[in-house]
Amino acid sequence: MLPIEALMQEHRLIDRMISQMRKELLIMKSTNEVNSKFIDIAVDFVRVYADRCHHGKEEGILFRELSIKPISSEYTLMMRELIDEHVYARRTTGSLVKAKDRYVKGDDEARSDVWKLLNDLVEFYPRHIEKEDKKFFYSSMSYFSQSEQETMLNEFWDFDRKIVHEHYAKVLDALEKTNTEV
Repeated sequence: MLPIEALMQEHRLIDRMISQMRKELLIMKSTNEVNSKFIDIAVDFVRVYADRCHHGKEEGILFRELSIKPISSEYTLMMRELIDEHVYARRTTGSLVKAKDRYVKGDDEARSDVWKLLNDLVEFYPRHIEKEDKKFFYSSMSYFSQSEQETMLNEFWDFDRKIVHEHYAKVLDALEKTNTEV
């Protein structure tokens, strides 16, 4: 398996979540409500899986390794664009959380912000994924030997194992903090 095949498999899972986000957005608009529980689930998925796990491997492993190679200026530019897009997704997700929190606290004006930000993510991810899948990933592998690709894939698996522990340590830290404040 090529390292990018692992990343592309992750894209398929992200695609599935984006589909659910699109459906839920239509439901929220038709009911004129915000499903805050769904927003929490979507944000958790985007932050942990799409950003920390998936973008983490791209930026922390693939892009890191590409940056030490003599890659073309076109590739350097596209890699910077992809990193900027990751930053955009993080910022939009953070804004979505703030808008949802305002809505939950009774700010009805925040409803349209939630819908807009959710829609922004729904529109963003398919374009971003297509750029990586069709314009960046496969040709990026030409910069690596078979051995380097195998090393990278193994680093991906090690990275994934650590994510689960990091995520649930944070969950428990938050629970413990909440329980000591009561």
